[in-house]
Amino acid sequence: MILGVGIDVVDVDRFAASLARTPALREKLFTPAERERGTASLAARFAAKEALAKSLGAPRGLRWHDGEVVTLPDGRPELRVTGTVAALAESRGIRVFHVSLSHDAGIASAVVIAEG
Repeated sequence: MILGVGIDVVDVDRFAASLARTPALREKLFTPAERERGTASLAARFAAKEALAKSLGAPRGLRWHDGEVVTLPDGRPELRVTGTVAALAESRGIRVFHVSLSHDAGIASAVVIAEG
């Protein structure tokens, strides 16, 4: 059963300017593995983290690193949740998150579906 849906879009150039203006933002938002990615991919991962929060009702107190986008061997993205995100998901009966990422024409987007 679907328990939540979130979507977000990010302007890649604007996101790149934010990272350049505030270098510590990269470490605040992304895990070490995520930081290895290029700007468009980071923008899509930021959109995924925002969409993840929206799928949970956008509560306060979630930590950025507690939702990580990893790439499976076949190239598909997957959300790995720990800490604050995992605890909230468990309390709401969410067993799995589905994620889709895209970036094209200067826009990065993500959709997250929370399933119980």
